[in-house]
Amino acid sequence: MAADRLPDKEKLVNETRQRFTSEHLQDKAEKYDSRDVERLKQDNVWVESYLQWRHYNVDDTLKMIDESFQWRKEFSVHDLSESSLPKWTFETGAVYLHGYDKEGNKIFWFRVKLHNKDTKTALERKKYVAFWLERYSKREQGKPLTAVFDLTETGISNVDMDFVRFIINCFKIYYPKYLSKMIIYEMPWIMNAAWKIVKTWLGPDALSLLKFASKAEVQEYINIEYLPAHMGGTDPFKYSYPPLPDDDFQTPICENGPIPGEDELDDKEKGDGDCKDTVDTNHNEESLQKPKKVSFDNERPDFKTKSVKKPQTMFRGSLLHISPAEDIHFGSKESGETKCLIVLTNVTKNPVAFKVRTTAPDKYRVKPSNGSFEPGTSMDILVSLHGGIEASPQDRFLVMAAEMNQAAGAAVPPDLSQFWKEVARDQVMEHRLRCHVIESKATTIAKENLIKGHTGLSSQEDLHSKVVIPFDDDWTPRI
Repeated sequence: MAADRLPDKEKLVNETRQRFTSEHLQDKAEKYDSRDVERLKQDNVWVESYLQWRHYNVDDTLKMIDESFQWRKEFSVHDLSESSLPKWTFETGAVYLHGYDKEGNKIFWFRVKLHNKDTKTALERKKYVAFWLERYSKREQGKPLTAVFDLTETGISNVDMDFVRFIINCFKIYYPKYLSKMIIYEMPWIMNAAWKIVKTWLGPDALSLLKFASKAEVQEYINIEYLPAHMGGTDPFKYSYPPLPDDDFQTPICENGPIPGEDELDDKEKGDGDCKDTVDTNHNEESLQKPKKVSFDNERPDFKTKSVKKPQTMFRGSLLHISPAEDIHFGSKESGETKCLIVLTNVTKNPVAFKVRTTAPDKYRVKPSNGSFEPGTSMDILVSLHGGIEASPQDRFLVMAAEMNQAAGAAVPPDLSQFWKEVARDQVMEHRLRCHVIESKATTIAKENLIKGHTGLSSQEDLHSKVVIPFDDDWTPRI
C-alpha cells in the first residue's frame, strides 16, 4: 500500500524536536536566537519544512536546522529592518519583490547588471537579501516564491560568485521549501563557465527547479502583465525607493469609480469614499455579541449579498476574524460566477477601521472597500469581477485593519483618511487572500476525457491521483 510508505510526519517532527534539544541545545544554546528555538518548539509547519527538504531524514534535518539557526543569529534576521540597513542597499534596485508568476508565486527579482562586486559592502548586500526573505516569510508563511535572475546587459564585472552562493544557500538551507523555481533570463555565453560551477552548488533538489529562459521562452513562466518591457512584457512598474516596492496592492474600483489612496485624499475628505453601503449580516456565531446593522453614508438599497455564497473557512486574527481564510473562489467565464464575499468580524472592544486592496484594481469592484465598524459586528464585503474579465491565480487581496481607540462619548466618527496617516505601522493587522478559479463542469469533463485518452485512466480517483496542482502543499486550493 502506498499509504504504508508515507512518513509519519507527526512522529518525525517530535523526534526532530527531542533530538535537537538533547543534541544541540545542551550547553550550546548561545549559538542560536532564543526566538528561533521557541518557534521550533511550537511551529510544526516550520519543522516539517526542514524535514521535507531533507526527505524526512532526521539526521540531515538536524544538521540543516543547526546551520540555519546559527546563520540566523549571525545575521540577526529577526532584527533586520529598513532602519538597520544602509539606505543605498534599497536605492540600487538590484533586489526586490514584485509581481507573480503563472502559478501565483511571488517573484523575487535579481537585476544582476545593477550589482557590483565589492568586498567592503558584501555583508550589507547579503543582509539586504536576508531582510527581504525574512520579511516575506513572516508575511507569507510557507508560500513559495520564484527567483528571477535578470542577466540583461550583464558582464563579467557584475558576476559575484560569493554572492550567488549565498543566495543559493538561502534557499537550500536558511529558507527551505520557499523556492518554486529559479529562472535564469538571457544568460550571456561568457557566463557559461561560471554557471557550471553554480550548478554544482545547487544539489539535485534545487537543480530540478532551475529554468533557463530567453525572451521568447520566459512567458512560459510569467504572464506579460508582470514582465518588464525589455522582456517583452507590459508591466509599467519602475523600481524606486522609498517606499518599499514589495506591496503590489492598490485601491480597488468601487461602484462609483476608484477611491483615491490615503496619500491623495484631502484632509477634509472622508476615507469611506463614494462607495459606502449599508450591510446587514449575521454571519459569525463567534462574534462578541449579536451583530448589529453596520451603516455607511449614501446608503444603497441595491447592494445585496443574499445570492452570494457565504465562505466556509475562517482566519482568526487579533482584530478581525476573516472569511474565507485563504482563497477567494470565482467561477470561470463559462460558469458566470463573478461575485464572492469577504466577511469581516470585529473581535475587539473598540471600533475597527479597515481597507481592502488588490493587485488587480482594474479587474475587481469591492463594496465597501474601506470604512469602520463597531465591536461585535460583522460586515459583508462584496467582490465582483467586471467587464467580462476572468479571475487569475496571480490576483491577490489585502485586508488591512487597525483598532480605533475612540474617545468616550465622541459623537462624530473620526476622519479615516487622517487616521490611516497617523496610525503606527505595527498597529495595523494585515491578511492576504489569493484568488482561485473554479472550472466549469464542461471544462472539467473535457479535461478528464483528454487525460483518459492519453493515459487510459477510467475513474475520477485515478484522475485526481495523476493531476499535479501547480502549488506547494501549503497552497493547495480548497474547493
